[in-house]
Amino acid sequence: MKKALITGANKSIGLETARQLVRQGYYVYLGSRDLEKGRQAVAQLHAEGLTEVEPIQLDVADNASVTAARQLVGQKTTVLDALVNNAGINGGMPQSALEADLSAFKRVFDTNYFGVIAVTQAFIDLLRQSPEPRIVNVSSSQASLTLHSDPTYKYYAHKGAVYHPSKSALNMYTIDLAYELRDTPFKVNAVDPGFVATDFNHHRGTGTVQEAGARIAKYALIGADGPTGKFFSEEYNPETGEIPW
Repeated sequence: MKKALITGANKSIGLETARQLVRQGYYVYLGSRDLEKGRQAVAQLHAEGLTEVEPIQLDVADNASVTAARQLVGQKTTVLDALVNNAGINGGMPQSALEADLSAFKRVFDTNYFGVIAVTQAFIDLLRQSPEPRIVNVSSSQASLTLHSDPTYKYYAHKGAVYHPSKSALNMYTIDLAYELRDTPFKVNAVDPGFVATDFNHHRGTGTVQEAGARIAKYALIGADGPTGKFFSEEYNPETGEIPW
Protein backbone atom coordinates (compact mmCIF):
# COMPACT_ATOMS: atom_id res chain seq x y z
CA MET A 1 0.00 0.00 0.00
CA LYS A 2 1.33 3.42 -0.95
CA LYS A 3 1.72 5.99 1.81
CA ALA A 4 1.30 9.75 1.88
CA LEU A 5 1.91 12.54 4.37
CA ILE A 6 -0.28 15.65 4.18
CA THR A 7 0.45 18.71 6.29
CA GLY A 8 -2.34 20.89 7.65
CA ALA A 9 -4.80 18.09 6.97
CA ASN A 10 -7.20 18.21 9.91
CA LYS A 11 -9.78 20.28 8.02
CA SER A 12 -10.88 21.79 4.76
CA ILE A 13 -8.76 21.17 1.64
CA GLY A 14 -6.14 19.13 3.47
CA LEU A 15 -8.76 16.83 4.96
CA GLU A 16 -10.49 16.41 1.61
CA THR A 17 -7.18 15.58 -0.04
CA ALA A 18 -6.61 12.93 2.62
CA ARG A 19 -10.09 11.56 1.97
CA GLN A 20 -9.48 11.30 -1.75
CA LEU A 21 -6.06 9.67 -1.41
CA VAL A 22 -7.41 7.07 1.01
CA ARG A 23 -10.15 6.31 -1.50
CA GLN A 24 -7.39 5.78 -4.08
CA GLY A 25 -5.80 3.11 -1.90
CA TYR A 26 -3.25 5.19 0.00
CA TYR A 27 -2.45 5.02 3.68
CA VAL A 28 -2.37 8.63 4.86
CA TYR A 29 -0.48 10.21 7.71
CA LEU A 30 -2.67 13.19 8.51
CA GLY A 31 -0.50 16.02 9.76
CA SER A 32 -2.12 18.43 12.19
CA ARG A 33 -0.61 21.19 14.32
CA ASP A 34 -3.18 20.36 17.01
CA LEU A 35 -3.10 16.60 17.58
CA GLU A 36 -6.60 16.51 19.07
CA LYS A 37 -8.03 18.17 15.98
CA GLY A 38 -6.13 15.64 13.92
CA ARG A 39 -7.70 12.83 15.90
CA GLN A 40 -11.14 14.31 15.36
CA ALA A 41 -10.52 14.51 11.61
CA VAL A 42 -9.36 10.89 11.53
CA ALA A 43 -12.43 9.84 13.51
CA GLN A 44 -14.56 11.57 10.88
CA LEU A 45 -12.86 9.61 8.10
CA HIS A 46 -13.14 6.36 10.05
CA ALA A 47 -16.88 7.00 10.42
CA GLU A 48 -17.03 7.19 6.62
CA GLY A 49 -15.37 3.80 6.38
CA LEU A 50 -11.97 5.25 5.47
CA THR A 51 -9.72 3.55 7.99
CA GLU A 52 -6.28 3.72 6.35
CA VAL A 53 -5.37 7.00 8.00
CA GLU A 54 -3.84 8.15 11.27
CA PRO A 55 -3.04 11.52 12.85
CA ILE A 56 0.48 12.90 13.24
CA GLN A 57 1.24 15.97 15.34
CA LEU A 58 3.05 18.29 12.95
CA ASP A 59 3.55 22.03 13.24
CA VAL A 60 5.55 22.89 10.13
CA ALA A 61 6.77 26.16 11.68
CA ASP A 62 8.27 24.32 14.68
CA ASN A 63 11.52 22.49 13.92
CA ALA A 64 11.18 20.28 17.00
CA SER A 65 7.71 19.23 15.86
CA VAL A 66 8.96 18.43 12.35
CA THR A 67 11.80 16.33 13.78
CA ALA A 68 9.45 14.47 16.11
CA ALA A 69 7.00 13.80 13.28
CA ARG A 70 9.79 12.42 11.10
CA GLN A 71 10.89 10.10 13.89
CA LEU A 72 7.35 8.91 14.50
CA VAL A 73 6.54 8.29 10.84
CA GLY A 74 9.91 6.57 10.45
CA GLN A 75 8.89 4.11 13.15
CA LYS A 76 5.79 3.24 11.15
CA THR A 77 7.13 3.04 7.60
CA THR A 78 10.40 3.06 5.65
CA VAL A 79 8.78 4.56 2.56
CA LEU A 80 6.69 7.60 1.69
CA ASP A 81 5.22 7.78 -1.79
CA ALA A 82 3.73 11.25 -1.62
CA LEU A 83 4.24 14.44 0.36
CA VAL A 84 1.56 17.11 0.12
CA ASN A 85 2.77 20.40 1.60
CA ASN A 86 -0.65 21.84 2.29
CA ALA A 87 -0.28 23.70 5.61
CA GLY A 88 -0.57 27.44 5.15
CA ILE A 89 -1.76 30.69 6.71
CA ASN A 90 -2.78 33.96 5.06
CA GLY A 91 -1.66 36.38 7.77
CA GLY A 92 -4.92 38.30 7.84
CA MET A 93 -6.22 40.91 5.44
CA PRO A 94 -5.77 43.61 4.18
CA GLN A 95 -2.02 43.47 3.61
CA SER A 96 -0.30 46.69 2.65
CA ALA A 97 3.18 46.62 1.14
CA LEU A 98 3.95 49.81 3.06
CA GLU A 99 2.10 49.27 6.31
CA ALA A 100 2.13 45.52 7.07
CA ASP A 101 4.23 44.78 10.12
CA LEU A 102 7.45 42.88 9.50
CA SER A 103 6.38 40.29 12.08
CA ALA A 104 3.44 39.37 9.83
CA PHE A 105 5.80 38.63 6.95
CA LYS A 106 7.99 36.48 9.20
CA ARG A 107 5.03 34.57 10.63
CA VAL A 108 3.54 33.77 7.21
CA PHE A 109 6.87 32.84 5.65
CA ASP A 110 7.63 30.56 8.63
CA THR A 111 4.65 28.42 7.68
CA ASN A 112 4.16 28.87 3.94
CA TYR A 113 7.80 28.80 2.87
CA PHE A 114 10.27 27.77 5.55
CA GLY A 115 7.84 25.15 6.85
CA VAL A 116 7.67 23.50 3.44
CA ILE A 117 11.45 23.40 3.23
CA ALA A 118 11.75 21.93 6.73
CA VAL A 119 9.22 19.17 6.08
CA THR A 120 10.57 18.34 2.62
CA GLN A 121 14.14 18.06 3.87
CA ALA A 122 13.06 16.01 6.89
CA PHE A 123 11.10 13.46 4.87
CA ILE A 124 13.13 13.33 1.65
CA ASP A 125 14.93 10.15 2.73
CA LEU A 126 11.64 8.26 3.06
CA LEU A 127 10.45 9.63 -0.28
CA ARG A 128 13.66 8.46 -1.96
CA GLN A 129 12.70 4.89 -1.04
CA SER A 130 9.58 5.07 -3.22
CA PRO A 131 9.75 3.93 -6.85
CA GLU A 132 7.48 6.85 -7.84
CA PRO A 133 7.80 9.66 -5.25
CA ARG A 134 5.57 12.70 -5.59
CA ILE A 135 5.78 16.12 -3.93
CA VAL A 136 2.86 18.54 -4.25
CA ASN A 137 3.36 22.06 -2.96
CA VAL A 138 -0.02 23.71 -2.48
CA SER A 139 0.34 27.18 -3.95
CA SER A 140 -2.03 29.80 -5.31
CA SER A 141 -2.63 31.48 -8.64
CA GLN A 142 -2.21 34.66 -6.60
CA ALA A 143 1.50 33.82 -6.45
CA SER A 144 1.95 34.25 -10.21
CA LEU A 145 4.12 37.27 -10.94
CA THR A 146 2.97 37.22 -14.55
CA LEU A 147 -0.73 37.24 -13.72
CA HIS A 148 -0.46 39.78 -10.92
CA SER A 149 1.34 42.27 -13.17
CA ASP A 150 -1.42 41.99 -15.79
CA PRO A 151 -4.28 44.50 -15.27
CA THR A 152 -6.64 42.17 -17.14
CA TYR A 153 -6.13 39.36 -14.59
CA LYS A 154 -9.36 38.53 -12.78
CA TYR A 155 -7.83 39.04 -9.34
CA TYR A 156 -5.42 41.84 -10.29
CA ALA A 157 -6.85 44.22 -7.67
CA HIS A 158 -6.71 41.60 -4.91
CA LYS A 159 -3.16 42.21 -3.70
CA GLY A 160 -1.74 40.69 -0.53
CA ALA A 161 1.76 41.92 0.25
CA VAL A 162 2.34 39.29 2.93
CA TYR A 163 0.64 36.14 1.66
CA HIS A 164 1.33 36.38 -2.08
CA PRO A 165 5.13 36.66 -1.80
CA SER A 166 5.22 33.64 0.51
CA LYS A 167 3.61 31.53 -2.21
CA SER A 168 5.78 33.07 -4.92
CA ALA A 169 8.81 32.01 -2.90
CA LEU A 170 7.28 28.54 -2.58
CA ASN A 171 6.93 28.41 -6.35
CA MET A 172 10.63 29.19 -6.81
CA TYR A 173 11.50 26.48 -4.30
CA THR A 174 9.36 24.09 -6.34
CA ILE A 175 11.34 24.93 -9.47
CA ASP A 176 14.66 24.46 -7.69
CA LEU A 177 13.55 21.22 -6.04
CA ALA A 178 12.26 19.75 -9.30
CA TYR A 179 15.54 20.69 -10.98
CA GLU A 180 17.65 19.00 -8.33
CA LEU A 181 15.52 15.86 -8.64
CA ARG A 182 15.27 15.98 -12.45
CA ASP A 183 17.23 12.75 -13.02
CA THR A 184 15.20 10.75 -10.51
CA PRO A 185 11.66 9.30 -10.49
CA PHE A 186 10.42 12.30 -8.45
CA LYS A 187 7.62 14.50 -9.74
CA VAL A 188 7.47 17.89 -8.00
CA ASN A 189 4.77 20.42 -8.81
CA ALA A 190 3.05 23.52 -7.42
CA VAL A 191 -0.74 23.28 -7.46
CA ASP A 192 -3.37 25.96 -6.90
CA PRO A 193 -6.50 24.41 -5.37
CA GLY A 194 -8.58 27.35 -6.59
CA PHE A 195 -10.64 30.04 -4.88
CA VAL A 196 -12.40 27.68 -2.51
CA ALA A 197 -14.93 28.47 0.20
CA THR A 198 -13.01 27.70 3.42
CA ASP A 199 -12.16 29.25 6.78
CA PHE A 200 -8.99 30.52 5.06
CA ASN A 201 -10.98 33.16 3.15
CA HIS A 202 -13.99 33.39 5.47
CA HIS A 203 -15.93 31.20 3.01
CA ARG A 204 -15.92 33.84 0.29
CA GLY A 205 -14.57 31.39 -2.28
CA THR A 206 -16.66 30.08 -5.14
CA GLY A 207 -15.21 26.56 -5.42
CA THR A 208 -15.72 23.48 -3.24
CA VAL A 209 -13.25 21.55 -1.12
CA GLN A 210 -14.10 18.47 -3.19
CA GLU A 211 -12.87 20.21 -6.34
CA ALA A 212 -9.78 21.47 -4.55
CA GLY A 213 -8.94 18.08 -3.05
CA ALA A 214 -9.26 16.45 -6.46
CA ARG A 215 -6.88 18.98 -8.02
CA ILE A 216 -4.22 18.33 -5.39
CA ALA A 217 -4.67 14.55 -5.28
CA LYS A 218 -4.35 14.43 -9.06
CA TYR A 219 -0.72 15.53 -8.91
CA ALA A 220 0.07 13.19 -6.03
CA LEU A 221 -1.21 10.35 -8.24
CA ILE A 222 0.43 11.18 -11.59
CA GLY A 223 2.31 8.45 -13.39
CA ALA A 224 5.87 8.23 -14.65
CA ASP A 225 4.96 10.23 -17.76
CA GLY A 226 3.48 13.07 -15.70
CA PRO A 227 4.84 16.62 -15.44
CA THR A 228 7.40 17.94 -13.00
CA GLY A 229 8.56 21.44 -12.17
CA LYS A 230 5.25 22.97 -13.28
CA PHE A 231 2.64 25.34 -11.82
CA PHE A 232 -0.99 24.31 -12.20
CA SER A 233 -4.30 26.09 -11.67
CA GLU A 234 -7.21 24.25 -13.25
CA GLU A 235 -9.52 27.03 -12.10
CA TYR A 236 -7.58 29.57 -14.15
CA ASN A 237 -6.75 27.26 -17.06
CA PRO A 238 -9.29 24.41 -17.33
CA GLU A 239 -7.76 23.13 -20.57
CA THR A 240 -4.20 22.21 -19.61
CA GLY A 241 -4.07 23.47 -16.04
CA GLU A 242 -0.64 25.04 -16.46
CA ILE A 243 -0.27 28.74 -15.67
CA PRO A 244 2.66 31.19 -15.84
CA TRP A 245 4.99 31.72 -12.95
